Amino acid sequence: MEDLTRQWTGLSLSNREEPKFRLNNDLATPEFFLAAKFFTKRALNPDAIAATFKPLWRAKNGFKIKNLGNHFVLFTFDNKNTIENILANEPWSFDKHLVGLQRYDGVSVVENMSFNLTPFWVQVHGIPVRFMNKAVAEGICETVGQVCCSTKTPTEEYGSFMRVRVLVDVSQPLCRGRRLRTVDRQ
Repeated sequence: MEDLTRQWTGLSLSNREEPKFRLNNDLATPEFFLAAKFFTKRALNPDAIAATFKPLWRAKNGFKIKNLGNHFVLFTFDNKNTIENILANEPWSFDKHLVGLQRYDGVSVVENMSFNLTPFWVQVHGIPVRFMNKAVAEGICETVGQVCCSTKTPTEEYGSFMRVRVLVDVSQPLCRGRRLRTVDRQ
């Protein structure tokens, strides 16, 4: 191994091979990217993916899709607002499997990106009426993951529970529930 390292350090570029052209940001195309990891073992069909997400995402000028292999896909959009809307409505699924999404800078290696955190709406049931408020619901959900935002108050459409947006680590198994104990009851 040391021999190979020594030989590698001996390699150098000639003056003719030095860079004469630089990639400046003003030369980049005005495109916006979403990297996706499909949590499935099945082979991916880019046409089926495009047909599924086109009506759901309703991108103004559509999007391009590129299969990067190993269950990674790159989506290209010409509108930043479309990406914001897609990320605001996560989680997404394809063929009943989770799709992890991340903003992509167009430079880094997609396979090195982390797709472990996905936002979910978590329902909190069984909160005593006098404790049914935003602070309690968020406190309970902090045991599930990082709280993003929550509903301000329980409303009729939610009945007897509250919803809280939580970043869940999908690499860990979910808990079946959580037990609570009030201070006056032990």
